[in-house]
Amino acid sequence: MVVLQLAYVLFIYARLAFYKQKPTTSPLPPVSIIIAARNEADNIYENLPLILDQNYPEYEVIVVVNQSTDESKYILEAYQQQYANLRFTIIEKSKHLRPGKKLSVNIGIKAAKHEHLVFTDADCRPVSKNWLKEIASQFSEKKEIVLGYGPYSVKKGFLNKLIRFDTAWIAVTYFSFALSKLPYMGVGRNMGYTKTLFNKANGFKSHYSLPSGDDDLFIQEAAKKKNYAISIHPDGFAESEPEKTWSAWIRQKTRHHSTSENYQVIKKALLGIYPLTLLLLYLFFITLMFNEEFRLLTLAVFGFIFIIKWVIQGRCFYKLNEKSFVAFFPISDLFYAILSPVIYYTSENKTPNRW
Repeated sequence: MVVLQLAYVLFIYARLAFYKQKPTTSPLPPVSIIIAARNEADNIYENLPLILDQNYPEYEVIVVVNQSTDESKYILEAYQQQYANLRFTIIEKSKHLRPGKKLSVNIGIKAAKHEHLVFTDADCRPVSKNWLKEIASQFSEKKEIVLGYGPYSVKKGFLNKLIRFDTAWIAVTYFSFALSKLPYMGVGRNMGYTKTLFNKANGFKSHYSLPSGDDDLFIQEAAKKKNYAISIHPDGFAESEPEKTWSAWIRQKTRHHSTSENYQVIKKALLGIYPLTLLLLYLFFITLMFNEEFRLLTLAVFGFIFIIKWVIQGRCFYKLNEKSFVAFFPISDLFYAILSPVIYYTSENKTPNRW
C-alpha cells in the first residue's frame, strides 16, 4: 500500500506540485464566451458585468437562457444597451424540450463568431479582470483545450469547508492526471476549447441524454495527442457560490456522479485505486502497530509516506491558492477517502433530473 501511494504521489501529483505555468508568446485569439443559464436573473445581474468588462482585446459574450421563468431577458436587454459585445438567445418554455445545459451550450457554440470558445456559468464571477486573458493565453496552434479552476466562495460552517475541499481536491486530481497525459475532466464553469474540436468530436452526441458530461465525458473524447493545457494562475479562477444545504449539495454530486459509469475502465480504476489503497494503508498501519517486532519499521515507513504526501500534495493546494487545506491535509485526505464513497453510493439510486 505504501508503494502504491508513493507511486501516485511521485508520478501523478508531483507533476502539479512542481508545475510552472509558462507565459505564452502567441497573440491572444478572439474569443467567444458562452454562458448557459436557467432562472439566473440575480446572478446575471451581479456577475455578467464582471465578464463583460475583462481586460482583453477582442471577445464577445453569448448568454443562452433556457426556458426561464424569471426576468433574465429584461436584464440582458438592459445590459445589451451598455455593452456592444453582449449577445443573448432565449429558448422559450416548451414541453417538448428538456431544460438541460447541453442544449444551451450547443446553441451558444453555433452562434459564436469566433473559433476559440471559453465557458463559464451564470453563477460564476471572474476573480480578476485578467481572467479571460489567463484562460485564453493557454490556447495555441497545438493546444485546443484549456482546463481552468473554479473554486467556491468561503463561507462559515463545516459544509462549506467540505464543499471547498471536495472541489479543490477534484481539481488537484484532474490537473495532475492531465499533466500525466491522462486527462479525464475539467469544470464547465471555467474551461475552453475550439469550435473545430467540438465539431470534430461530434459535440455531446454520445452522451446527450445524460444531465451532465459536458465537462468530463466530452474531455475524455476530445483530449488527445497533447492537445490540451491547464491554467492555474490565480487571476484565471472563476468563483461560484456553494450550495447552502446538505440536500442541495448531495443533489449536485448526484448529477456529477451520473456520468462516472461512462468513464474509460483505466481511468475509473486509477481514480478508485488511490482512495482504496489509502484506506488500506491506515488499516494495515494500525494492525502492524500491535506487533512489537514490526512496530519501529512500521512507524518509520508510515512516517516517511506521511511526510512525502503532506509536502507534495500540500504543494498542489498551494498551486491552487487553497493554503487553508494544507495544515490538516493528511487527516482531511483520510476523511474524504471514507466520506466520498458514502456520498457516491447514497446518491447512486437517485435520478438527477434537475439542472
